[in-house]
Amino acid sequence: MGYVAVKGGTLAIEESIKRLKYERIQTGNTMNVESIAAGMRGLIDQVMSESSLYNETLAALAIKQAEGNPEEAVFLLRAYRSTVPRKHYSRVIESEEMNIERRISASFKDIPGGQILGATTDYTHRLLDFNLIEETEQTIKEWLQNFEEELEHTQQSEAPTKLTLPKVLDYLRKEGLIPPCENNDTMPDDITRESLSFPTSRSQRLQSLTRGQTGAVTSLAYSVIRGYGALHPTVGEIRVGTLPVTIDHPIHTGDALDGYYLGEVKVTEAEMLMPVTVEKEYGKKEIEFEIGYGLCFGQNETKAIAMGILDNSLEHPNNEYPSQNEEFVLFHIDSVESTGFISHLKMPHYVTFQSKLDSVRKTKHEEKQEVKN
Repeated sequence: MGYVAVKGGTLAIEESIKRLKYERIQTGNTMNVESIAAGMRGLIDQVMSESSLYNETLAALAIKQAEGNPEEAVFLLRAYRSTVPRKHYSRVIESEEMNIERRISASFKDIPGGQILGATTDYTHRLLDFNLIEETEQTIKEWLQNFEEELEHTQQSEAPTKLTLPKVLDYLRKEGLIPPCENNDTMPDDITRESLSFPTSRSQRLQSLTRGQTGAVTSLAYSVIRGYGALHPTVGEIRVGTLPVTIDHPIHTGDALDGYYLGEVKVTEAEMLMPVTVEKEYGKKEIEFEIGYGLCFGQNETKAIAMGILDNSLEHPNNEYPSQNEEFVLFHIDSVESTGFISHLKMPHYVTFQSKLDSVRKTKHEEKQEVKN
């Protein structure tokens, strides 16, 4: 009897999977992986960040397989990541080496190197562009040709191929307005190999935040500003660009000249300034600044800023506020964990539910007997 039930369930599952594929291709059209990678930059960056895997092609494949569902795409990519062997550790990357594409500060109007707006939707009108319906490869080629010709007649064509700039907050440190940032050479924890344990280290918190579901991280950071802590941070600096990744020579270790350049990763980095009131001697109160830090794969500025807010918030544990409770925050922002548990509610719960029904029936029956008596 049990075998028949299992067999029948297997056939039903196979037909469900067939139907899933049918729903994806029923129109007779499909998006190839190259088109997804080229045209869905924001979604690609989000999936790579939440998956802890930097590979635009694989992220595009996961998005195609998941039919554009980011949570399912992250699940797929994390599952693939777990099968990949780790052969090397990269050298420490200094974010000052970033080849900058975009870099702004909301704290200062004039910053060394200037505000670099780069590519952003911040200054658009957020109106639907119906011209995109008619966009073709030919119109794209024509636009690119005109754009490149325009560059040839501007100073932008003479700009350096690599642009590195100092950190804005370093100037505040030189003035003694914020504390210096000391190097910490402690080996970071790896939450992909060892489960979270509380209290967490800062490296564990930052990893969890950068892997966290973008909407969840943003929502909790918003709660910090609205009520839980009543904090109003300022963006000291946010920068988007590429960072070089190198590894040590597999044999001759310790020699800086024997490193191998593997390529670049595009990241978003945010350094947040948090005003806090500190009580000094004789009851005197002064305003000081604390720092919140965020960094994630690709261009996802909202998430990097939200990371910086929660990073600072979790540095000051307070179980009175959910946003300052590391166990609450870190356990509930993980997209695979949270969506996985919610989705498991669709799975069979016959035995437990029938047990609850029996309990309700028994209670109702006893109530009826009491009324009769």
